[in-house]
Amino acid sequence: MTEATSQSTQSTLVIPQLIVGLGNPEPKYEKTRHNIGFDAVDALAKRSQISWNENRRFQALFGEGQASRGDKLRLLKPLTYMNRSGQAIRAATDWYKLPPESVLIIYDDMDLPVGRLRLRLSGSAGGHNGMKSAIAHLGTQNFPRLRIGIGKSGTDKDTVSHVLGKFSPQETQLMSEVLQVVVDAVELALRQGVEKAMSLYNSRSIEINT
Repeated sequence: MTEATSQSTQSTLVIPQLIVGLGNPEPKYEKTRHNIGFDAVDALAKRSQISWNENRRFQALFGEGQASRGDKLRLLKPLTYMNRSGQAIRAATDWYKLPPESVLIIYDDMDLPVGRLRLRLSGSAGGHNGMKSAIAHLGTQNFPRLRIGIGKSGTDKDTVSHVLGKFSPQETQLMSEVLQVVVDAVELALRQGVEKAMSLYNSRSIEINT
């Protein structure tokens, strides 16, 4: 009983070894709601002074270095377009021989309001095509993910135009703050595991200053 409990405790300490941001590669998609995953890993790269290089083996932009506390950091932005994100993720995990549970994927979520984050150790795709592809290529849904709220579309907008649209000026200001919180959460996950980051950041709500 004690041994099983010990193994359970050890298995919950999930330390990401590859951080993936989901998005679409063309300039027309830059700074859209659907590309907030790209923006998140860009913020991680900026804080850790990691430069991006195109990796044709992965079909992705890839960066490698150290986080602010010296933790190993590998960052990935698939260039395969959202619906085929899993191809790039699988190529990178195969190359580095990483188990799926060491991959942290960051992406947009309409079910969360702007200013909210949600870290989970596993779960379904929830209708997100990038995550559907990731789950299909990794062969499991047991890997951590960090969802960034982009809010629901209004009644006058359809879902596609909402996710491919840009944030309002007020939201843009807020998302800049959100991305810094995302970086803090990821850096904590690198040091103390995803569950620790979940306990501190899942209840956080960043609001527009008026």
